Formats: sequence, structure tokens, C-alpha cells
Amino acid sequence: MPDYLMMLNPSVNHVYRSQAAELAAAELAVTADFASDIAPEALGAGVGLRFSAEEIDELVLAQQSSHMVTFERAGELLRPLDIRSANVMDDDLLTIPKYQGKTNEAFTRMLLHLTLSWVDRPGPLDVLDPMTGRGTTLLAAWTAGHNGYGVEVNGKAFDAMTSYLKTYLRTKRLKHSAEVTPVRREGRSVGRRFDAEVRLAEATSRTPARPGMPTLAMTVFTGDTRDSAALFGKKRFDAIVTDAPYGVVHGAATDRSQRGARRCAAPSRERRPGDLLAEAIPVWRRQLKPGGALGIAWNTLTLPRAELVSMITDAGLTVVEGEQWQFAHRVDSSIRRDLLVAISKVN
Repeated sequence: MPDYLMMLNPSVNHVYRSQAAELAAAELAVTADFASDIAPEALGAGVGLRFSAEEIDELVLAQQSSHMVTFERAGELLRPLDIRSANVMDDDLLTIPKYQGKTNEAFTRMLLHLTLSWVDRPGPLDVLDPMTGRGTTLLAAWTAGHNGYGVEVNGKAFDAMTSYLKTYLRTKRLKHSAEVTPVRREGRSVGRRFDAEVRLAEATSRTPARPGMPTLAMTVFTGDTRDSAALFGKKRFDAIVTDAPYGVVHGAATDRSQRGARRCAAPSRERRPGDLLAEAIPVWRRQLKPGGALGIAWNTLTLPRAELVSMITDAGLTVVEGEQWQFAHRVDSSIRRDLLVAISKVN
């Protein structure tokens, strides 16, 4: 059986890098059923994954969150494979934003990839992040060629996201539209809405647009995640992907005007992050299409895995489990992050 070595992209922060190889191995094991004997391997000063396969799926390899280049072993030599990027927009859309508390973009791409791998329908898919923050998940969705939708309670985070995306699209000279408009109920303004659209045919100089995908769309509302269904109305999504509150800096909020995430300004400490998720998950479940998937990352030190799994199954979703699902890792002394994916039944 042919052997391969997938070299990992080194552009990850120092916290994530020490565990990147193990997480990449788990991602490959879950999403690439053609690969076997997967294990990290040093490649000079770099890190890679060795694996065996009778035949490889180049698109699956290209979609791996940390993939840089894959080699086929030929004796003591390595022959690089011509695996083209799966992205439809340039990587810098996702990597340019730098700010305190940003989730590493490689981890966000992994969470997105794992979730979408369980959605059995052609793209572009509609991806919702009901705790948008400054939009890392939505930018990852656009980069991968999917539409992005979100809800964000923090007005400053909303402003930062919309300002960045407008500037990026203008600087790149892409044909696009992007505007923020007020949301009105009964004649009064109750929030804001951001709508953007970009033409994929000119989205990147390296990767041509995919057939049937002339544009990508994005819509983000200001508001509480528990009001997500009310904000989007009858709109349903192929996937919901979110990095949940870690409950470290501030704790979860008691006031519905606050989300309880680490990005909130000054919420109360009286409730646990799990309380917010217990209220939000049934709302998100109603927004999933049949056959859709929910992917969520969270801090296991503030919310045990069993408790979150119970919330998700009580909402009518089925959690994907197996020995390959080894994604728990330390971020710092107060955060041990894990992720899971759950799917809705096809009617």
C-alpha cells in the first residue's frame, strides 16, 4: 500500500502549534476514510502526518485545515503531489485580522471542515454562526466557498467585523456589495443587519471560481443568540458552526442583552456558560435543515462533555462519536477546549 506524508502548515500560534499534529491526525482520521496508519512524523524542522492509502481523494486532503503539501514516498525520496487549494478566496481574508482573544484560524477551519463533512449535499452550503464575534467562522466559510450567516450581541465586535470586510473587499478590488442597515420592529429600530455579497469569478488570482458558484452571500444581525430563529425567520441552514462561551473572563450573562461569552463587555457572573447553551441549542436545532450538522467547540473545564451531549441529544440531534474523535486540547490553565459534531435526521 502506498505511503504518504502530509506536511502541516506552520502558520499557527505557539499555543496551538504544540498540539497541531495530534489534532490534524484526528481530523484526517474522521474525514478521510481512505487513510490508515495515521501518525505524526517530523520532517526536518517541520511536522507532518504519515499515512497509507490505496487511493487518495485529493479534494479531501486539500480541505484539511492544516494541509500545506502532500508527498508520496518513493523509497527514501518524497514526491510532491499536485494538490490544488480547495479555497475559493485568498487565505488572507481569514488570516489578516489580529486581535486579543481570536480563535486560531486553523482550529476554526478544522471545526468547519469536520462539521461540513457530515452534510451530504453539494455546496455552496449555508453556514450559521449564532455567536459570531468578529466573524472568524464566517470568513472561514467564505474562504471555503460557503455562504455565511450570523448573530452577534456585541456591537463593537459587529462594527469591527463589518469594517474589516468592507475594507478587505474594497482593497482587493472585488466586485461586491456590503451595507449595514437598521432592523425595525413596529416602527422602531431594534438592531442592525449587515449584508454582503462578493463575486467568486474574481475572488482569487490562484483559484478559479467553481461552476455554479457565481457569488457568496453573508448576513449578520446584531442581537442575542437565543433570538436567532426570530431574526432569520423561516431561513434554515445546512450547518451551524460556533465557538461557544469559555466562561473564563466574565462568565455567562443573566441579561438577555449580553451573550455570556468571553467577548462580552460586562455581564454578570451569576450563571454558567452552560445555562446559555441550554437555552440556545433548542433554538439552533429549529434552524437546521434535515440532514444538517451542528459543530461546536467549548471549554470542558466550565461545561463537562457529558452535560453538553445531554443538551444536544435532548434537542433532538445525534452526536457523532468514535475512537477517532480525539480533539480535546489545552489552550491555557483555565481552558481545555474540545469539539463535537451532531447531526439532524433526514426526514
